[in-house]
Amino acid sequence: MILVTGGAGFIGSHMAKLLRLRGLEHVVLDNLSGGHRDACGGSTLVEGDVESREEMRSLFQRIQASAVIHFAARINVGESMTAPLPYYRTNLIGSANLVEAAIKAGVRSFVFSSTAAVYGTPKRTPIRETASKRPINVYGETKLSVERMLQSVSRAHGLRVACLRYFNAAGADPDGELGEDHRPETHLIPLAIDAALGRREPLTVFGDDYDTPDGTCIRDYVHVGDLCDAHLLALDALNAADGGHFRAYNVGTGVGHSVREVLDTVGEVVGAEVPHAVGARRAGDPPVLVASNERIVQELGWRPQFGDLRAMVSHALAWRSRHPDGYGES
Repeated sequence: MILVTGGAGFIGSHMAKLLRLRGLEHVVLDNLSGGHRDACGGSTLVEGDVESREEMRSLFQRIQASAVIHFAARINVGESMTAPLPYYRTNLIGSANLVEAAIKAGVRSFVFSSTAAVYGTPKRTPIRETASKRPINVYGETKLSVERMLQSVSRAHGLRVACLRYFNAAGADPDGELGEDHRPETHLIPLAIDAALGRREPLTVFGDDYDTPDGTCIRDYVHVGDLCDAHLLALDALNAADGGHFRAYNVGTGVGHSVREVLDTVGEVVGAEVPHAVGARRAGDPPVLVASNERIVQELGWRPQFGDLRAMVSHALAWRSRHPDGYGES
């Protein structure tokens, strides 16, 4: 049995669908604060919160899980800088509650949804897993703290751990069943699509004076389906590993795209320009984040199937066109 925390959210719901397609027994845990019941498909949903130590204890007593894929977290970088305490409470304390209950229940494998934000402003790109970890935002600080906790737990209790450091998750289910529905939405591609379609006000570009070719931030966008493939490969590797195994992997394409490039691509795919204005820089944003994915390619055999930015935008547009109100929940 695999427990998927945050499995009603953007990436978690895609993960649950992949597990359904592979016939792998699993349960979704979500408090539905940012996730959607309708995103769970045929997966069993347990409403619960990692912030509750007692709920975590009770859950593991009921489901007898052997593995955990942990997505549940607060993810808004900007918000983490202005309201840090909820990020420490959910991302760090909540993860500690989850891990404690998992260890007591005999869970053997743990895949953690981490982030490229653990690197802060890198000295070199593409970024290798061995690069210095100096987060410049609270979100990245909390994720790095969880990684360190998991490494300690792995040594002390024999838990097998894989930390997947995502770069920018993007795209949507190629079948059109699942997509991105954050409330409020904070990710660039869906915001740009809605602006181009006239569904929202013009987009704000946070700074055009960075030390990059066009002055806007550069990010490595990775398709949500490829992220889910990485999780399953990591879980397979953990299940075959010895106890106390700990490994961290970057998950990105190795190709960076600037904010302006994304807006141009969205405009081409939608067939309308993305209205936008340039605003001030946003606290906690590094100029460039591009992955070296050599480790995950060599060790796990992962390769992105949807590495083209245009494909990611096309899938996101197809979802938003079919679901203009997202999942339609209040």
